[in-house]
Amino acid sequence: MVRKIPFGVMPDGTAVEQYTLEAGALSCDILTYGGALRALRAPGRARTVDVLLGFDTLEDYRRQDKYLGALIGRYANRIGGSAFSLENQTYPLAANDGPNHLHGGRLGFDKQVWTAEEATDHSLTLSLTSPDGQEGYPGTLTVRVTYTLTPEGLRIRYQAESSRATPCNLTNHAYFNLSGHASGPVLDQTIQILADFYTPSDAASIPTGQLAPVEGTPMDLRQPTVIGAGIDGDFQQLRNAGGYDHNWAVNGPAGTLRPAARAFSPATGISLEVWTTLPGVQFYSGNYLDGCPAGKDGARYGKRWAFCLETQLFPDTPHHANFPACILRPGEVWDHTTELRFHLAE
Repeated sequence: MVRKIPFGVMPDGTAVEQYTLEAGALSCDILTYGGALRALRAPGRARTVDVLLGFDTLEDYRRQDKYLGALIGRYANRIGGSAFSLENQTYPLAANDGPNHLHGGRLGFDKQVWTAEEATDHSLTLSLTSPDGQEGYPGTLTVRVTYTLTPEGLRIRYQAESSRATPCNLTNHAYFNLSGHASGPVLDQTIQILADFYTPSDAASIPTGQLAPVEGTPMDLRQPTVIGAGIDGDFQQLRNAGGYDHNWAVNGPAGTLRPAARAFSPATGISLEVWTTLPGVQFYSGNYLDGCPAGKDGARYGKRWAFCLETQLFPDTPHHANFPACILRPGEVWDHTTELRFHLAE
């Protein structure tokens, strides 16, 4: 059966819990704090491997600023200028990334305690209510996220409804290291992103609004590519972000579950496939992981010790009419699914 243990207490007295799901050879730990994926154990060639970065205490989760494993909202990624206009009204937002708004602001969904609504051996449904005006956003947003573990992998289903029109963009910020969370940099692992286009961004990681072809650039990851091969190349987009930290437009129609990315560790033989109904995926190569508290079992996470594959709407969509729409209106349901599928190479 599902296992639940205490994981600490918030300053206001709210208890935080950890739930463990198991299915076949896979297991994962999920926290009610931030809805965070704390661990995911998958079979490797020689042993079971925990492929997710995380922390051992609630205090470390509250101190860190890297969003490790967390559910992100109300708007994942960045909104330029920390404001947006909707229905003839301008809404100012917290500027928590230089002049820009990042991952829902100072009290995003990653820093709140979610409610465990339903738990079975293989699934956990978490809910959160974001009140009208929280972090500057209009409308009361009710969110349900269901984690379902199968012998093949982990499915994450996001559902949200709002009392007023509001931007909505939900994701999970898991940091993967397929060689093991404490194994060091991921530069020898391979990445493949099934996208013909990406959204170039400026030095502050705000999209220019262009949808640019990857062809002929280091952003062409359509074939399996060693992460470290071109990460420090002489290409302005890579220099801007200190490596990979960009949104790719996943091939195929949004709204259909389709492959977005694949990654592989030659050290363990573990392969990860990311499937999603969302239009984009942010590949981040952990360029700024330095400065974390010590991780699980005292691991000293550092620069490029992990990568993220954040399925999402495009960044800064409120300012780019040519990007897939991000406004959730009353009566609509924001309903998207991402699957993390694991395989072991022979």
